[in-house]
Amino acid sequence: MSQPGPDRAPGDSATSSRSRPSLLRRLRRDWWIYLFLLPTILGYGAYTVYPLVASWWFALLDWPGFAAVGSFTGLDNFARLMGDDLFWNAFGNSLIFLVCAVPLRVGIALILAILLNRRATPFKGFLRTLFFLPVVTTGAIIGVVFTLLLDAGGPISLAMVASGLLDSPANFVADTGTSLFAGVAVWVWKWLGITMIYWLAALQTIPDEVREAAMIDGAGPVREFWHVTLPLLIPFLVIITLIDTVGALNVFDLMYTMTGGGPSFSSEVIEIFIYRTAFGATVPQLGYASAAAVLFGLLTMGLAVAQAVGVRWARRATGAMT
Repeated sequence: MSQPGPDRAPGDSATSSRSRPSLLRRLRRDWWIYLFLLPTILGYGAYTVYPLVASWWFALLDWPGFAAVGSFTGLDNFARLMGDDLFWNAFGNSLIFLVCAVPLRVGIALILAILLNRRATPFKGFLRTLFFLPVVTTGAIIGVVFTLLLDAGGPISLAMVASGLLDSPANFVADTGTSLFAGVAVWVWKWLGITMIYWLAALQTIPDEVREAAMIDGAGPVREFWHVTLPLLIPFLVIITLIDTVGALNVFDLMYTMTGGGPSFSSEVIEIFIYRTAFGATVPQLGYASAAAVLFGLLTMGLAVAQAVGVRWARRATGAMT
């Protein structure tokens, strides 16, 4: 425990904390600073906070899009959702998307990160940039491009026919059996680079001496990974998986431009269901769509809470290992 210096009395810290100006006084003194934040505060409030709060009220209304206001119906919209087959179809598609896409993205990115983290790997900087480029490309643009690539006359289908993998050309985004999984593949490819960066940062926290000691003891690359590297990466695995899980629920731009939720609702995820109900239907149902959005928001909020808990656990685990 440090002792107070010769020029500092023991009660100085308490005195300085008591003499610190209050929040109201600091706001009065530095009011001009907050003027620079005002545009951001107004924009965030108008386009994020207000729609979020308003959607909870709209979910309690029977509000067709042609009416100026809706009539209060309580929880009727939520009761309708519980019996709506199209809602549960969209929920199931979102769940299938999440279950398929997240392990692929996390696993493939880990393999790439391990390869690019090795000293002997050539052109590491170029390869990292190459894998990261799709991340900075707009999802809607990627969706349009892959709609053409995955068409029956596109290069992917023709190449598979030429190699004998297909008997005839196939339109992967227009087939009920492949449209959702085509979206999964494109989403994994697009966001693979950011997850790879997460893994590279995690791998660099492991000292080289630990891996070298395992190799000296006779452990091969596979045993060294399973018994040394992977146990040290488990806290990071929790964080990265939760981050990717939240991202897998936000695929509207990509899926809407690729498939539009079709054919026959086979690739309609919850976000597309909400958009179609609110704006794409012959008679828009804003209250009903708001109820679906509230349920979707609660699901996302639950994952965010799980992410916060996982991050706290990972920090404790990392601190225990160090």
